[in-house]
Amino acid sequence: MFCDTHCHLFEEYYDNIDEIINLANNENVNRMIVSGCDNKTNIEVINLIKKDNIYGTLGIHPEDVENYESKDLKFIESNLKNPKVVAIGEIGLDYHYTKDDKDKQIELFEKQLFLAEKYNIPVVIHSREATEDTINVLKKYNVKGVIHSFSGSLETANIYIKMGFCLGVNGVITFKNCNMKDIIKEIDLNNIILETDSPYLTPVPFRGKQNDPSKIIEIAKFVAELKKVNINELAKITNSNIYRIFDI
Repeated sequence: MFCDTHCHLFEEYYDNIDEIINLANNENVNRMIVSGCDNKTNIEVINLIKKDNIYGTLGIHPEDVENYESKDLKFIESNLKNPKVVAIGEIGLDYHYTKDDKDKQIELFEKQLFLAEKYNIPVVIHSREATEDTINVLKKYNVKGVIHSFSGSLETANIYIKMGFCLGVNGVITFKNCNMKDIIKEIDLNNIILETDSPYLTPVPFRGKQNDPSKIIEIAKFVAELKKVNINELAKITNSNIYRIFDI
């Protein structure tokens, strides 16, 4: 059995979410963690986690830095005691399109890290072209969690691991020209968890189609072959990593 540790099962992307969940269950993906990105999706997360074996994370994504309101952070805080809310995320820094709002992004990031530390709850970190700032900000808080869709160097991976983070591996690793294969080969499986980031980053051989949690199996097969382990052993190790991070 596998767990998709990061997906976005929202009405914006899927016509019938129950069908998507059943499809995943039929592929031995028995748990999913749905990640909120803004107030709208955070509200959807709270409704989705009423379903069996669906868990959630609540957060304000850095791309929403110009749109969020203080009440959105209060909504997150008010729901952190829900036993099926397992982390604050997806949060972090993203300088891909612009650095003009860098200070605002860091401020939002720190507000959410403060909540994570206050309530002793893990974080799910988005970092895009912002590695140095992400690490420097994280060092200021006593938090652990996941570096979502990790794509950095081996040196960066080891820094995050030493800080208590696991690395989220998704369909990108199956892409032909992805250099993450060489990085993941060097990282102990005890520091890796699997995710789809559905509906994005669909793995080979389904690249070009909409992604969904059932396709965690394709990622698992690829990683198992890359690491030269049996897929059942991979499931056992990655599930153990998930239990270590999240209260599932």
